[in-house]
Amino acid sequence: MSPDSNSTNTFSDEARRTFYERHPSLARFMILIVFTAPFAGLYVAGLLGVVVGVLTSAAAYMLTPYLWKWIGG
Repeated sequence: MSPDSNSTNTFSDEARRTFYERHPSLARFMILIVFTAPFAGLYVAGLLGVVVGVLTSAAAYMLTPYLWKWIGG
């Protein structure tokens, strides 16, 4: 990623919404991750797993547009 790019723009709500509108298949995949990660955590580790699953899915939802831009997608 170039140093002159504005990475804080990637974290805005509008940029995230635009990203997911332009990538509908990735948006569907993220919906799947966001809803299944807490249940997977519950199955694997109980209540602590649910907390980790929620945090992981929230981070994935927030960071995917940034990471996609970083890898050049």
